Amino acid sequence: MNTQEIQSVKQRFGIIGNAPALNYAINVAMQVAATDLTVLITGESGSGKESFSKIIHSLSARKHGQFIAINCGAIPEGTIDSELFGHEKGSFTGAVDQRKGYFETTNGGTIFLDEIGEMPLGTQARLLRVLENGEFIRVGSSKVQKTDVRVVAATNVNLLDAVEKGRFREDLYYRLNTVPIFVPPLRERGVDIELLFRKFTTDFAERYRIKPIQLTEPAKQLLLRFPFPGNIRQLKNLAEQISILESDHNRAVEPEVLSKYLPQPQQPTSRMPIVFPQGTGGSTDNFSERELLYKVLFDMRRDMTELKKLVVEMLGNEQYGRQILNNHKDLFETLPTDNYASPDPHPEPDLPLPRLLPPPETVHTYEPLNVLEDEDAVTVEDITHETEEDSLSLEKKEKEMIIKALRRNNNKRKYAAQALGISERTLYRKIKQYEIDEE
Repeated sequence: MNTQEIQSVKQRFGIIGNAPALNYAINVAMQVAATDLTVLITGESGSGKESFSKIIHSLSARKHGQFIAINCGAIPEGTIDSELFGHEKGSFTGAVDQRKGYFETTNGGTIFLDEIGEMPLGTQARLLRVLENGEFIRVGSSKVQKTDVRVVAATNVNLLDAVEKGRFREDLYYRLNTVPIFVPPLRERGVDIELLFRKFTTDFAERYRIKPIQLTEPAKQLLLRFPFPGNIRQLKNLAEQISILESDHNRAVEPEVLSKYLPQPQQPTSRMPIVFPQGTGGSTDNFSERELLYKVLFDMRRDMTELKKLVVEMLGNEQYGRQILNNHKDLFETLPTDNYASPDPHPEPDLPLPRLLPPPETVHTYEPLNVLEDEDAVTVEDITHETEEDSLSLEKKEKEMIIKALRRNNNKRKYAAQALGISERTLYRKIKQYEIDEE
């Protein structure tokens, strides 16, 4: 095909633009039109895919037959089979009469199936039979009928992705994709944007008998840089909107005026934490990354210090322990359930947090251990200082409390374990660990 023939097709079908990708797509459509091959047109929504289906039909031997365009996404799933292939009387609720489908009424012509990716899987199976054998069956019938229809399909989604996700039949995809035609998006067509904008404003001005608007050179550059996610449809709406709303003003549109009609791209939102840059104005509200890290570490250290204080206090005063647990549940929810988190090759799965009081059914006459009230007890120091933490060994405290509990209960392990709030098994292990003499 030469350039003159392509320009002739553009004029006939109202296609504006000279982008190489556009000319190539038109050339492919002109060459495949003389055959009966199935064509799959891909491209973004609003890029003008239906115009290519009309080119294929008008330049084919079927040009005197019927051409019908069907949006598969606009027909409900429950009725699309009836729309395409027809139905028999009484085949479903509401079928009061026999009806011919599009594949029957368009025999000898062309059917353009737009948004083919939205077609239900059951309908896809019926369509595959038409493409392979030229046969179809009406809904509610068992009689096979023949049809001679050329199918041109279009989609704005990636059908291969739909095939992988199980939403589109793989065999139908390869049957439709005999000859692919890609329609480029408007943002890839360069100066075609300006040509189309001028065409739309001129047509609008002639229709309503007003003077067409003109873009200044800076405004043209702004227009060419806009991505136009809605493609030609969005550009046409923009041209008509500016033409009517700026009709009482100077017809030379500056970039400041044009920018008011160009939608601002939405910034993606994120719920991830961000690091505020260090401000130059000396504001105390700005944090550097290092300051944020220090703040997190200090918070963690403070929480651990408070937790240690509470644990020591619980170990020293069993009567007050339950109240501490209730008041600080948030600090103990993630603690291990084994007593004092001591390593045990055979852990007891049913042990709760350290139990400070014996079970209700167990009554004994032993004296409960109260470290804080005993004059010989080790005084609890402030453990927030590193020098004091070194001198106050938890293991030493634990050993002293075990010895005291054993002495108060006449070396009865069972009662000593209950006084300490641990199991007898754990107490036995501690005695072996610290080599405590029970004599």
